[in-house]
Amino acid sequence: MSRSPFVHEAEAYTLLERAGLRPPRHGVAGGFLPFAAGEPVVVKGLGDDVWHKSELGAVRFLPFEGGRVATEAAEMRQRLESSGHRWIDGLVCEKISIAHSESLPTEAFVSLARGEAGWTVLCGFGGLPAEALAELAPPLRWPLAFTTPEQALAEFETHLLGRTWLGLLRGSAALTSREVIGEFFASLWELATVAEHEGLSLLELNPVALDPEGRPRPLDAVGRRGPASAPRLAPPAGFLDALRAPQRIALAGVSATEGGVGRTILENLQRYRLPAGDLVLIKKLSGHREERSEEAIQLDCHGALRAPRNDKERAADSTFLGQPCVPHVAALREAPVDLLLLALPAPVAVETLTQLIAQGGGARCVALVAGGIGDGADRAGLGDKLAALLRETRAAGHWTPAVLGPNFLGHWVPGRGLDTSFIPADKLAPARAVNGELTLLSQSGAFLLSRRSRQPDLRFGLGIALGNQMDVALCDVLTALADEPGRGPVACYVEGFGPGQLLTAAHAIQRLRAKDRTVLIHRAGRTAAGQAAAASHTGAMASDLVLERELLTRAGARYADTIAEFDAALTWLSACPQLTTGPVALLTNAGFESVNGSDLFGPRLPAAQLDEAAQQELRLLLQKHELSGLVTPRLPLDLTPMADDAVFLDAAALLLKSADALVIGLVPFTRRLDTTLDGAARLAGVLLRLGRARGKAVAVAVDAGADYAEFRETLTAAGLPVFDRVESALLGLRALE
Repeated sequence: MSRSPFVHEAEAYTLLERAGLRPPRHGVAGGFLPFAAGEPVVVKGLGDDVWHKSELGAVRFLPFEGGRVATEAAEMRQRLESSGHRWIDGLVCEKISIAHSESLPTEAFVSLARGEAGWTVLCGFGGLPAEALAELAPPLRWPLAFTTPEQALAEFETHLLGRTWLGLLRGSAALTSREVIGEFFASLWELATVAEHEGLSLLELNPVALDPEGRPRPLDAVGRRGPASAPRLAPPAGFLDALRAPQRIALAGVSATEGGVGRTILENLQRYRLPAGDLVLIKKLSGHREERSEEAIQLDCHGALRAPRNDKERAADSTFLGQPCVPHVAALREAPVDLLLLALPAPVAVETLTQLIAQGGGARCVALVAGGIGDGADRAGLGDKLAALLRETRAAGHWTPAVLGPNFLGHWVPGRGLDTSFIPADKLAPARAVNGELTLLSQSGAFLLSRRSRQPDLRFGLGIALGNQMDVALCDVLTALADEPGRGPVACYVEGFGPGQLLTAAHAIQRLRAKDRTVLIHRAGRTAAGQAAAASHTGAMASDLVLERELLTRAGARYADTIAEFDAALTWLSACPQLTTGPVALLTNAGFESVNGSDLFGPRLPAAQLDEAAQQELRLLLQKHELSGLVTPRLPLDLTPMADDAVFLDAAALLLKSADALVIGLVPFTRRLDTTLDGAARLAGVLLRLGRARGKAVAVAVDAGADYAEFRETLTAAGLPVFDRVESALLGLRALE
């Protein structure tokens, strides 16, 4: 009989003891039982896949006596077998006295599970009222790869269960000590190592109770074996270099008809500065250049897989639309490219990529523009076949390219004028040609396009719409970024993680944060409906979202809970890539901005404080500008409509001594403010110099309509983060805190 995946209580106790935990003294009914006559014991029936013994009548408390134990075990066996469970043995355990609290239950539930986050400990209230108490005090989740026992202890002390155990509730007495709990947690971490070695995927300790000496004792434990996930084979290294600055590009799927996907990609690529001959089209041409139908174009796509018949044909088919042209991917074997874009129908694209892999070289990166490969429209199983080919070829140690997509919408490197998308310039203007430090990664191409359209002044260095991530996934790009020298912050729109991707992403984020690079995430699909919608167009995987966020937050990621917060945070990161978060000062000339801004300050967004010396300096400043009787010298500082540019600049210089970031709310209707374009340029210049001199970030919010659009644009062009509301500026900072 094959070994059952179920780990019964007696087997689990052995593992607990190896980790230094203290289950009850115990023995099996047919073996040595270490109990004195009359000693209180618990008899339990162990059956295969029996997780809740009491519900099947397989738990009995009684004084120890050999005959009674044997009788109870026999009756339990009959009950378990009649309910369809294979009998394992009778287990006899000492009955442990439990320390109680007068106010709340004291039993804990602890589980160790191996999943996409690695080994994770879940700890909360156990026993019968566990579900009800979970609403009051949700269980704690500790991904072991990013949490130490000491960190777990600090968090446990703030949880209702921990406060109960440690006597931190008013009128309660301590049932145990920090030292004892710390030892218990250290043993749990060791237990995960033991469980991994034994091939387990789950261990549940429920309940865990405190004995009279305050030691946590697991009173029951069961688990499950599970095979370790096959290691994910990451795409080849170096693909990010091929995307940032490809030296040679090939494109398949261009027709003579204007407006097609391939033709539009070509038009966008022609703005990228490449030496003549290094943008190559893959297309089999006849000896003439007539317009052809889409069916003929698809036939040509298939023809691109065939080698040329002779040198004469090769010479005749040398150019198309002014670009060098080769008839098939075989030509790339001897003249490889960094990036190959396949704007071909799904079956032809898969066939072309299969040929490329079979020939053992030709492109570092391949982008599959078409959908219908591994999604709901894939009736022929193209995605499964291609994924298996990549996996098997890599496992054998043979060459493959890194594959982007399917549904690859494109990527952008604005500083180089590189745009691989099929979005025409009259629908979305080319990104500003700046070498920004911000990286934008999105699992939705439309989301990235919308950000570019709404925020055309974003200074970003690289943007990638990842598509369906059959191969190159978000975690791979994060890992590649972490391998590079520092290039600034990374902002990610995430709809899900596939198998083997979450923990890889977490490790990459941890490495990025170690280099002081901010990683910002907006996680869509936070509900069941959202997950279903995400899966319908990107194939995103459902997951334990609470655990996922816990893991990535511990790794160092920041979260924007709404798209509005994400957009505001992008504005900050674009203008201030080395932004240091901390206490924020608010300076306005309208009372409502100070009041509404104050409502956003709290633990996630600390407000700057002025010490006595700074307050005195502020009083003198107000006196200098004849505002002593009009303005209260405190934060937020509301200068009233009587303030001119000079007051704002003097106040900004003062407040930057006490804050890590300064938000200036300018309601521009007063005559005292110079809202001309020259005035905006002068204001921006001084504010930028002040911020740079102190290593602080300064933003301006102009809460006004279209009449002040050019005023805002002038501030933005100078390099300031500019917002339409104080609220937006503060929400962006809060997401980054």
